[in-house]
Amino acid sequence: MKRILLAILIPLLTLSACDRAAEESRDSATSGLTFIHLNDTYRIGAVEDGAAGGFGRVVTVIREAQADGREVRVLHAGDFLYPSLESQLWNGQQMVDALNYMDAIAPMHVVAGNHEFDRRTPEHLINAVRASNFDWLGDNYRFATGDDVADAAIRTAFTFEHGDKTIGVFGLTAHGNDGGNIRDYAPIDRDYVNVAQRLIEQFENEDVDLIIGLTHVYLATDLQIAKLRKAHPKFAFIVGGHEHEPQYSAVTGESAAVMKGASNARAIWKIDVDFDESGEVVVDGQLLTMDEAVVPDPGYASIDQKWRGRLLERFPFLTARVGTTAVTLDVREEVLRTQENSWGNFIVDQMRGAFGEPAADFSFINSGTLRLDDTIEGDILFEDIGRTFGFSSFLRLMTISGSEFREVMEAGYWGEGGSKGYFPQVSGFRICVDRRLSDYHRIVSLQVPVDN
Repeated sequence: MKRILLAILIPLLTLSACDRAAEESRDSATSGLTFIHLNDTYRIGAVEDGAAGGFGRVVTVIREAQADGREVRVLHAGDFLYPSLESQLWNGQQMVDALNYMDAIAPMHVVAGNHEFDRRTPEHLINAVRASNFDWLGDNYRFATGDDVADAAIRTAFTFEHGDKTIGVFGLTAHGNDGGNIRDYAPIDRDYVNVAQRLIEQFENEDVDLIIGLTHVYLATDLQIAKLRKAHPKFAFIVGGHEHEPQYSAVTGESAAVMKGASNARAIWKIDVDFDESGEVVVDGQLLTMDEAVVPDPGYASIDQKWRGRLLERFPFLTARVGTTAVTLDVREEVLRTQENSWGNFIVDQMRGAFGEPAADFSFINSGTLRLDDTIEGDILFEDIGRTFGFSSFLRLMTISGSEFREVMEAGYWGEGGSKGYFPQVSGFRICVDRRLSDYHRIVSLQVPVDN
């Protein structure tokens, strides 16, 4: 299989005292440990008209590493049960089926993401956990669903053996105040750094050989946690989720490495871990672009076809063409949640006439509601629209005052950086924002239609 890298091969960590000794150890070793890491996957199949991502390509990478004599473990940093078109029908059972398939090939360990808790009641989570063959890891949250089997499924202070080495993995997920969900059936401790430090110290007391974090929090939080490496050198790296485009922060003597892939397995991490003769750790990471150069595993196709067939039985019109586009529409969340977007414009323009005549003067929607996270080229299918609304969303027609409207709009531009789910896509009015100004005082011009 030809691999296309998003970045050049990255020697993430070289923790041994001598590079040459580590290379000699690698050459002479008969096997090593490889982690395949993915995050934020909402579809079991490929995206971009089959040209990118998909679990079939992940399985190919797993099998290739195993063929090289590596012990493979798969890590998933959360967000897979919801939201998606399929999950509105099957509450994530299609994802559990797909992840179980991978777990049968190589052991899989997952941390819950915020979208695992989208539903306000726990029945979906109970069913998903009961059906899971893979491990659920969690150290700053627990399940309190009332179901004994589901509530006992979370594994804390998780360790596993690789030869004569012990690996410790801690799992953290986002609190409701940090882009998560607040649910009684899944209480979450927001003190991420102290929880991680407690787990690292516990692993050290157990004399583990390598410590890693599996997280679903924002990158800024991961970077804070990574600083624990200064006092705990066995803490090597964090693999995470929550962001939907690749993230990387290099290891230093004072900070662990941080790695995140792209949503829907469009880019994943392959992380090789080896121990040299002195017991020191060497970790090399590759960020792999999962494009057409990676041939999907033929065995996995049966899973993809099964759920695709069930979806088309329910909605045979999904493949109907509703339009065409002369340019490629980039509907990836990093783009949609940061700037005005052609697909966002299309959606909000349609909203204005949804209630008949007279049409609404203007409309807006928060970009986080639009869940396609894909590109559209050529034909626009009904499926593109269906996948845009992975949530059960409601459209409302209302009358508000100018001051109320301005207040609502200000809420769409607070905070630092891009890729915000509350960033608005708008129609029928013009808005100018200066992000250098303080939160909720950033609108410098708001022009709305006026009757002549």
